[in-house]
Amino acid sequence: MSCPFCRIIAGQAPAEILYRDEQVTAFRDARPVAPVHVLIVPNEHIETNNDVTAEHESLLGHLNRVAARLAQELNVQRSGYRLVINTGPDAGQSVFHLHMHLIGGRHLPFRFD
Repeated sequence: MSCPFCRIIAGQAPAEILYRDEQVTAFRDARPVAPVHVLIVPNEHIETNNDVTAEHESLLGHLNRVAARLAQELNVQRSGYRLVINTGPDAGQSVFHLHMHLIGGRHLPFRFD
């Protein structure tokens, strides 16, 4: 298994797991850009957002619900947080397993570099 997120989901690679159910796994990012930086990944390997089909609609909604739950648990629901899905190398996707970043815990300026 070469996908690092699939290895984390399977328990074959270390990660600080914050949430897990039959559909998704959430864990702290190894290279955080803010005090709160969590990756929420579907347990099913889906390479990019471009590979999402109609069958995945409820899964994407579940990703968002888990993000909201974690934001509350990590005390960023009121101050604010950002949800990001990068798609493709030009957008910064470096691991080709669909994942949502939950980022917060400090002011996040809006900018594109």
